[in-house]
Amino acid sequence: MRPHAEDAFAFELAALAAQDDRPRPARWKMSPWAVATYLLGGVLPDGTVISPKYVGPRRIVEVAVTTLATDRALLLLGVPGTAKTWVSEHLAAAVSGDSTLLVQGTAGTPEEAIRYGWNYAQLLAHGPSRDALVPSPVMRAMAEGATVRVEELTRIPADVQDTLITVLSEKTLPIPELGQEVQAVRGFNLIATANDRDRGVNELSSALRRRFNTVVLPLPESVEAEVDIVARRVDQIGRSLDLPAAPDGFEEIRRVVTVFRELRDGVTADGRTKVKSPSGTLSTAEAISVVTSGLALAAHFGDGVLRPADVAAGILGAVVRDPAADRVVWQEYLEAVVRERAGWTDFYRACREVSA
Repeated sequence: MRPHAEDAFAFELAALAAQDDRPRPARWKMSPWAVATYLLGGVLPDGTVISPKYVGPRRIVEVAVTTLATDRALLLLGVPGTAKTWVSEHLAAAVSGDSTLLVQGTAGTPEEAIRYGWNYAQLLAHGPSRDALVPSPVMRAMAEGATVRVEELTRIPADVQDTLITVLSEKTLPIPELGQEVQAVRGFNLIATANDRDRGVNELSSALRRRFNTVVLPLPESVEAEVDIVARRVDQIGRSLDLPAAPDGFEEIRRVVTVFRELRDGVTADGRTKVKSPSGTLSTAEAISVVTSGLALAAHFGDGVLRPADVAAGILGAVVRDPAADRVVWQEYLEAVVRERAGWTDFYRACREVSA
């Protein structure tokens, strides 16, 4: 349903690699300049258009790519919905041609997911050996000189997080059961993503944090930038789900983004009215989800045109996470802001209907 970045954008990656004559670090598929171009978009000398994967400050991408070209690991830090996972996947695809070496961080992630595990049938039959060892994605990346991703690092228990310290500082992974170790091959590096805003996160130890170069991914600076991001991703997701393009849907996308930004910032776009913020993050990723769901509603149960009624229920679900406190915040925003805004009457009625 969702191809990996190296498959979905194989043509762009091949075109960049073919025309890239700049120096490449060991085992990189292309130069740092080409990796940045792949992320930010551009036009190649032969006219090939590279679509932007990340819309934001160029310097952030340049610092992230440069970090991977050194022996420092990269930590992408930001609030939920700032495209940390999206950026890490595309960085790995461009650098190593493989974004599938992945450790998904959760509260139950064991140490074996970062170090190695054992094939217990082999272990019982023949004892500890390399044949009985099951390498983790980190171990495989070290042996192959590739890029490995650790998603949601701060959700992993602190004692498991710290198993990365030796890997990042010494570039080795000891296997004491065999009296051996795996040494990282040149080209190996690690990209981690983390946020410290959600519930259930574990602070990184100072020792581990020192092993990373931290790059903070900000929320979009302007309404126009966020609308552009949402429109691009909704179009990509819609095409992957075979949803028809919604004519005149741009206005509803702008409306969703405006609502999310105002509730997130605690003030209306004109700065005249303060509003309360709900408990949720109301991220760009959630705006993409709301619009995609609305597009599906319009396609399957409407006339194919994205309208206020198609996005109203999604907005309500995104805003009202705490049924008691958030519902009050939403009702006050509807009556004080949406009701009085010119051209928003249909949107106000649709939101009132689903909120009743």
